[in-house]
Amino acid sequence: MLMASAMLALTGCNVGVHSVASGSADECAVCFVSTDSYDISVDIDGTVYELKTVKQKSYKAHRDIKARANEQIIITPGRHKVKVMRDGKEVYSKEIFVSATETKVIEI
Repeated sequence: MLMASAMLALTGCNVGVHSVASGSADECAVCFVSTDSYDISVDIDGTVYELKTVKQKSYKAHRDIKARANEQIIITPGRHKVKVMRDGKEVYSKEIFVSATETKVIEI
């Protein structure tokens, strides 16, 4: 009788298996550094962005470049064709691969 009461009490307490899913956003970023800060036009898979390069002196490996949200482009993980133009001239052209949550830093 005591065993039956305990079983009945536990089934009424909503005891069971629960799961919670979490993780990082499925996005990444591309940032461009150079010896000086200047305007560039970046074409990623046919979409054009206008932004400035991050001055290489101000970018250091121990700093969080993600804080420079105005100077980076948020993209989806995977392969992308990137072309960078400065003053109407192509200064960088390459197919890149970016992993989820990665910030790819490209020197030009």
